[in-house]
Amino acid sequence: HVTLGYMQDEETMRFGNHGGKSHGDGEVERSVRRDLAELAASLRQHLSYQALMGLEWLPSELVTITQVLPETLDEIRGKLGECTRCRLHSNRSHIVFGEGTSSARIVIVGEGPGRDEDRLGRPFVGAAGKLLDRIIAAMGLRRQEVYICNVIKCRPPKNRDPLPEEIEACGPFLRRQLRAIRPQAILALGGFAAQFLISSQQPISKLRGRVHQFEGIPVVPTYHPAYLLRNPLQKRQAWKDVQLLLSLVE
Repeated sequence: HVTLGYMQDEETMRFGNHGGKSHGDGEVERSVRRDLAELAASLRQHLSYQALMGLEWLPSELVTITQVLPETLDEIRGKLGECTRCRLHSNRSHIVFGEGTSSARIVIVGEGPGRDEDRLGRPFVGAAGKLLDRIIAAMGLRRQEVYICNVIKCRPPKNRDPLPEEIEACGPFLRRQLRAIRPQAILALGGFAAQFLISSQQPISKLRGRVHQFEGIPVVPTYHPAYLLRNPLQKRQAWKDVQLLLSLVE
């Protein structure tokens, strides 16, 4: 049984342990996919070099391979660059791309960086991040065993909601991250992240407690840790959502 330790006060904090499930087959599949993605990245680099050297045609098989295999997270980060696609770049300290393992079974998606995240260039490192760390531990996982990212990669001024043009500029990079990882499930933290992933306008209170889909990947929405810090009585409902997420993961 999993305890509700993360819901307790910090002085009495105890972590439960989600019983370790076998995931050998899924791990092998992700390892093969990662190896193929790295091979495709190397092939793309080689073909780019050949193009610089004057190569004017490619065998159709190679074109197909480079088009079908997914990008790696490193490739996506490289293409994001020092992004100036929207106005948020003008006041940021750091781009907060994401962190964790590319073979994660679970991806955790939030809205965007806050002050601490902007300062350090890492997702969920403030007070809400500390609560998220306790939730991850209660799931029986370590932070480095999941992948954590946001819809928006730069902090909006005063943590306001992202504007449509900012979402349009940044959202595609999240989609590419999720396609590169292909996790078994996604935990969407807060209404904004959930609405973006499942293309809904419903509030988080209506979206949570159910399984949705993003390109064939199960999505479980729940309350954002920052909301839970302000409304601790909702932690029990959030833990139910986490248990639902764990039931989808091998």
